[in-house]
Amino acid sequence: MAAHVLVFPCPAQGHINCMLHFAAGLLDAGLHVTFLHTDHNRRRLGLAAVKAEADSPGLRFLSVTDGLPDDNPRTAGDLVALVESMMTTTRVAYRALLASLRAGAPRDDGFPPVTCVVADGILPFAIDVAEELGVPALAFRTASACSFLAYLFVPKLVELGEVPVPLGADLDAPVRGVPGMEGFLRRRDLPSFCRGHDGTGGLHPMLRIIAEFSAHSCNARALILNTTASLERSALAHIAPHMRDVFAIGPLHAMFQEPAAGGALWREDDGCTAWLDSQADGTVVYVSLGSLAVISVEEFTEFLSGLVSAGHPFLWVLRPDMVGASQNAVLQDAIRAAGKGKARVVEWAPQRDVLRHRAVGCFLTHAGWNSTLESVTEGVPTVCWPFFVDQQTNSRFMGAVWGTGLDMKDVCERAVVERMVREAMESVELRRSAQALAQQVRRDIAQGGSSAEEFKRLVGLINELSISTRGSTPSPDKE
Repeated sequence: MAAHVLVFPCPAQGHINCMLHFAAGLLDAGLHVTFLHTDHNRRRLGLAAVKAEADSPGLRFLSVTDGLPDDNPRTAGDLVALVESMMTTTRVAYRALLASLRAGAPRDDGFPPVTCVVADGILPFAIDVAEELGVPALAFRTASACSFLAYLFVPKLVELGEVPVPLGADLDAPVRGVPGMEGFLRRRDLPSFCRGHDGTGGLHPMLRIIAEFSAHSCNARALILNTTASLERSALAHIAPHMRDVFAIGPLHAMFQEPAAGGALWREDDGCTAWLDSQADGTVVYVSLGSLAVISVEEFTEFLSGLVSAGHPFLWVLRPDMVGASQNAVLQDAIRAAGKGKARVVEWAPQRDVLRHRAVGCFLTHAGWNSTLESVTEGVPTVCWPFFVDQQTNSRFMGAVWGTGLDMKDVCERAVVERMVREAMESVELRRSAQALAQQVRRDIAQGGSSAEEFKRLVGLINELSISTRGSTPSPDKE
């Protein structure tokens, strides 16, 4: 009987994308997968999830409540409320569901019992509940290893007085306390919640939560990271002593094809690829700030003015909820008018197809980890404008460690946007570094490469844990 893994991502687009590619890898290895959405996201997916199930017989989508009302916007500013709701309401629903799916429970769904759980490290209750029910659980962090390491060492940073960074402090001052990064990490490169937020000197609530969740991963059977040794060898080496085991198995998007849009919460505008076809090689600036970033009208205006002044055609992803309370149609019209035929604006794009398109010359990005890996894999230079969480650390690595991009954090001025876009489009050195790193990453994911071998080792561990799970009967006191 095949192993059956329940995969449970945090209900954000970036987490879903990453863990859906992971699920595809498990399916390729012959395992069954139950992919657990929230009810809210499952409704947004609609028929796309049904099609994904039909195309992948070993896959099914189930859902549990996130505890929030249907009209809650679930934006980046509401993260604390979402996390707290899932820690209470979702925990109860998840426990009942997992109890019905494990060995010994009656079923007629055609799927074997769940023998292993791989849960987002941002959902530590999912790991605890699984182990309480006798199902072995692994933690999966969808962020970079370097940012995870920074979160892991938050207690040390607090002890040294580095965190919280006081309001008005010199953000270019070097940071002590994150091993392996002392030579290049500045205050402004720490995860965003490390900065003082209210003038009281207390830790940001989200920093406290994420640091606690990061430490919790030490208790899981293993920690899985969507990265590769070529990119983050030092961070992985410093994380390993704190975990029971560590698997660096990325970039997953380049290793496994996700099931038929089963995780896309926005409808992709495929028409933008036809527009790219009409552009010359390496001439287009691709602009996307991810699925959660929100900017002001003033920031939008600075970006637009800088892009127009840079003089290159640009493709801009502008989500309907991205610019405050502004009317998206008005903003799209403003882009088209300012671009004078050299601009294309869409609400969501097939990003991996865009980045590998011959016409794209650089990527103006929020430096989310998925976008970082996608640009690295395609060898596309970047201009980084991080919004929050791990993005500040990722952008520092692209700018100062890998040499594949330019770091524009904490600045949103049209002159700076113009200058950095031009440099990213024209710099031979940046392009050479980006393409060299892409070649190394491709070696990592090829047969015999470090990520490919680590994924095989992970599947072996899951199979071993599943055999032990099938051979044991949960005791009544674990109900």
